Amino acid sequence: MGQGVFDRIHVVDRPAYLKTLIDSALAGEARSVECRIRRDQESASAFAWAEMRCRPVDGSNEIIAVIRDISDRKAQEQALEDARAESERANAGKGRFLATMSHELRTPLNAIIGFSDMLTNEQIELDDSRRKEYARLINDAGRHLLSVVNGILDMSKMEAGSFEITLEPIAPKAVIVSCCDLLALKANQNGIELRTLLETQLPEIVADRRALSQILLNLVSNALKFTDRGGSVSVSAERDGNALVIAVEDTGVGIGEEDLPRIGEAFFQARSSYDRRHDGTGLGLSIVKGLVRLHGGELKITSRLGEGTRVTVRLPVDCEGHRLPVEPIVLKSKKTDFAVTDNRMKKSA
Repeated sequence: MGQGVFDRIHVVDRPAYLKTLIDSALAGEARSVECRIRRDQESASAFAWAEMRCRPVDGSNEIIAVIRDISDRKAQEQALEDARAESERANAGKGRFLATMSHELRTPLNAIIGFSDMLTNEQIELDDSRRKEYARLINDAGRHLLSVVNGILDMSKMEAGSFEITLEPIAPKAVIVSCCDLLALKANQNGIELRTLLETQLPEIVADRRALSQILLNLVSNALKFTDRGGSVSVSAERDGNALVIAVEDTGVGIGEEDLPRIGEAFFQARSSYDRRHDGTGLGLSIVKGLVRLHGGELKITSRLGEGTRVTVRLPVDCEGHRLPVEPIVLKSKKTDFAVTDNRMKKSA
């Protein structure tokens, strides 16, 4: 075509390309190199991976070079590398999961076993007030253990695409006030001001009442957990066009800039909590993210380390028209394809 091959070689690969030619000529042996070659002279970004194999011609100073396209092979190698990296991330996540679960499950179980042993030990004399205190501690530990297990089950259902939501018309203001009332005692005990800033006329929305409550309880609980005594947590809600916007803002420890992109990943906890001052599995925001997605909504998190965090949930007023379909798990056999959806097996078309 009247155009030199060298001009088409990627600038970064040109030294290796020239060295291969020179080594083959000087050593009198075959050489090979992988490099990127521009397919289209007019496009500087249209590069393809190629392999050049060259060998000297006997009795002359010439070199024969054969170049072939290896883009498909390179794509497969990149896919394998990505899969390997993903596998390593999964293994690391498994390690974090086991470490977190060993703490979250062992702590309440130790409390349940320890206090129940004291209650059943006839050699230890306990007055009624002490018995009631031990029974309360056992109850608290059992409830915490149940919440951990429920969080794991909810997360697994979402990942499997089998988490069901029941949409119905609900008044969001009543749900928000109810959730804040449930956590008001915890806020008072921790010396944190919990306030609500709600529009007078919030629209009625079509959503899952239990899911909306779980979203709010998780967000407010997280805000209270990571806010020091004397701080504040505010819950606001307003209508924005055809959406309901709920924001939970705190004056707590905040989240580092490097951790923000990973917030919402299952079992991930930000570096600000490495000292384990706060209990938790790292599933709270993951569950919130999944529930918001099931409603066709959006979740946004803004934070500055040491200054606080703001989590904004945007839900369509009519979630029925925006909810995402449940992804079925397809099981393939030799004769028939089956699709498993909502725990029922249906034969596909």
